[in-house]
Amino acid sequence: MKALVIYYSLEGNTKMIADAIKEEIDCDIARLIPRKDIPKKGFLKYFFGGKQVLLRQKPKLKSFNNNFEAYDLIIFGSPVWAGSYVPAFNTLFSQANIINKKIALFCTYRGNEGKIFKRFNNKLIGNEIIGQIGFVSPLENNAVKNSNKAKQWIRQFIK
Repeated sequence: MKALVIYYSLEGNTKMIADAIKEEIDCDIARLIPRKDIPKKGFLKYFFGGKQVLLRQKPKLKSFNNNFEAYDLIIFGSPVWAGSYVPAFNTLFSQANIINKKIALFCTYRGNEGKIFKRFNNKLIGNEIIGQIGFVSPLENNAVKNSNKAKQWIRQFIK
């Protein structure tokens, strides 16, 4: 089974989980990187991030792997912003035709998961969602334990 992890990470939490998954299974990995990202700290991080989510913005991305035909399993990872996935995924979903794939979803968050999985599911109709999991501040809350949790979670989908 050929797999791809595609994720966005601002502070490193989602990257840590994506890297743990890649370490556990033989897969490709792609990071969504906006050409102009939001600030990493302070009030403006929340202001601009929340604004982008609420306005359903599609930030321009640096080039990324958008050949999804080659994969059987696609694993999407996002931090939770304003109860949703990050706006970089709006861009990805507007540019890519993802259909008839097995999909696994993970998120990282501080407060709660919000509606991130519901929103991912709504954008990924025509695919089989085989799993979803959230991680609370994985870098701050025992990174090794969260890394192992991610590895154990993804292992069940690889046969």
